[in-house]
Amino acid sequence: MRSKIVAGNWKMNNDNKQTKALVKGIRKSIKKLPLNNTRVIVAPTFVNLSTAMKRAKKSTIEVVAQNMHQSKNGAFTGEISAEMLKSIGVKTVILGHSERRSLFGETDAILAEKVNAALENELEIIFCFGEQLADRKSENHFDVVKSQLENGLFHLEAISWNNIVLAYEPVWAIGTGETASPEQAQEMHAFIRKLLQEKYTTAVADTTSILYGGSVKPSNAEEIFSKKDVDGGLIGGASLKVEDFAAIIKAI
Repeated sequence: MRSKIVAGNWKMNNDNKQTKALVKGIRKSIKKLPLNNTRVIVAPTFVNLSTAMKRAKKSTIEVVAQNMHQSKNGAFTGEISAEMLKSIGVKTVILGHSERRSLFGETDAILAEKVNAALENELEIIFCFGEQLADRKSENHFDVVKSQLENGLFHLEAISWNNIVLAYEPVWAIGTGETASPEQAQEMHAFIRKLLQEKYTTAVADTTSILYGGSVKPSNAEEIFSKKDVDGGLIGGASLKVEDFAAIIKAI
């Protein structure tokens, strides 16, 4: 049985004080929710990881990292390694977010190296991918998604997929107010699951959680999450507000 997941990517937001308040608010808001098989995840900035982990201690909230470097150590000013994350108790890292790809030049080859480094350090990966608006308009979106998955993840053995969560994020729907329709999300998620079945096994396809990321908010979360192959969401702006994030968690 695959997990339902609601993950809040806080990006470059929240200072230390705001981080404490947000974790405290989320913790209080979901305390009485029947989460069952649902995982609640937040991804603060590097400097606030420890703070968030302390505030989330003995709760159902998981604190994860937004990114990491592929090397163990070295002259990489400003970067953080998998070993460093693991040393403070982080167990999961987001890789391949569209902003990392477009703004910081992370290629499929770089992401494959990061995937390997994370798995070598026993970190779970939330792997992001998705098409640009031009790809969608040219009806090339399926090919783009297939290529990103093949280049970034399909070198792995089937056993590694026990530590992989996928996050499909149509880039044209991130922070734009635009959202893929529930039908569009389901169509792509079903396509992704079919790719996993063809490359690996039905078991891998059926047990891998696939999240949708792209302007999910309280008003559309329930309809999106109701689709068969959508296992939750990677939430951006709405995860910065306790009431909105709690409503999205409740929707799943």
